[in-house]
Amino acid sequence: MGQKISRAPMGWNSWDCYGAAVNEATVRANAAYMAEHLKEFGWEYVVVDIQWYEPQAENNEYHPFADVVMDEYGRVLPAENRFPSAAGGQGFKPLADYVHSLGLKFGIHIMRGIPRQAVTQDTPVLGSSATARQIAKTASICYWNTDMYGVDPKKEGAKEYYESIFALYASWGVDFVKCDDICRELPREEEELVLLSEALKSCGRPMVLSLSPGPALLEKSELYKRTSEMWRITDDFWDDWRLLYAMFERAEKWCIHAGAGHYPDADMLPVGALRQVYDPEGWTRFTETEQITMLSLWCIMRSPLMIGGEMTKFDDFTLKLLTNAEILKMHKNARGSHPVYRRTENGTEVTLWTAFDAEGGLYAALFNLGEEEAELSFTAEDLEVDTFASVKELWTGKELGATDTVKTLIPAHGAVVYKIF
Repeated sequence: MGQKISRAPMGWNSWDCYGAAVNEATVRANAAYMAEHLKEFGWEYVVVDIQWYEPQAENNEYHPFADVVMDEYGRVLPAENRFPSAAGGQGFKPLADYVHSLGLKFGIHIMRGIPRQAVTQDTPVLGSSATARQIAKTASICYWNTDMYGVDPKKEGAKEYYESIFALYASWGVDFVKCDDICRELPREEEELVLLSEALKSCGRPMVLSLSPGPALLEKSELYKRTSEMWRITDDFWDDWRLLYAMFERAEKWCIHAGAGHYPDADMLPVGALRQVYDPEGWTRFTETEQITMLSLWCIMRSPLMIGGEMTKFDDFTLKLLTNAEILKMHKNARGSHPVYRRTENGTEVTLWTAFDAEGGLYAALFNLGEEEAELSFTAEDLEVDTFASVKELWTGKELGATDTVKTLIPAHGAVVYKIF
């Protein structure tokens, strides 16, 4: 069954800090940190990203045509040298059980399709008389990863293959599946997306389906909503101001498609300690100001929030950034989010976003997209109300009282967020 979720998912994903090389000890440590420091604020998913079935994975690069761990039915399994609790055919169940014991939810990354290794060995398909070679769509490949061939939905056994992998994930206790090489592959792989989604929904366990990579196709927005809970509107997002600047245009196009159970995904939050396989001292290149801007945009547009950094190394700023209760309440309660304007004021590029609060009142987020500090403002008329009875800035907690105009000094690349009645 699918999962009708009432807010955009919040969690942690291993990619930004460990690439394909994450291991069980790291996942357990980050899950424990989340349970102790973040769970009370709504953070709950712990997601193991790509190639957990590749024993020799060592960084963000992939070994071409690597041997992968799989069962007799061509279904990939965790590499035991990296995930020792998977020994004895237990798969991810022991790790999922640990995450669940902390009151959290467990997720995995998968690639669209069937392992090329299974096709080479022509393994049987569980629940079918077909074999891997018969259902494979060998002309359908991922150009950046060699692990899989596509599955031909028209072939007998294709449906059974996808049902078999989701039955396996259900038996492990998986709550979240990030499926890669599928979101931007439409319309070429549309039938396979539908087949995969139907198999997940019929597996007997609620799972969130996340589609990657982006950019997603606007003309396919209703298909994304029908098949998944979240879909990437961008390619991999990293700690680079140019990418954050570009996200405002993507957010403007996609914000109208956020709703109960389906959320355009601006990708992970590259905060804190990143790229740990390359540099254990590595840290986000975003300034603190830019991180506030990023989280303000993600929250008012209701993007899923997936932490990319190594949580056990968080500093005080990063922890406070991710546990601002008022900002996270906006993430949960914002409705009808949209930009009011984007323009140049006194040589500074500025954009104003607003949303209704499901519990009453308005949110307003003012962003300085320019390269210099600037005094910026907006009025009650801008938000089409008569006056502001009370105004509170959510990052600082500063109360402004009743006013018709909000005026403030905002640093370059910075943001302020207000709750207004």
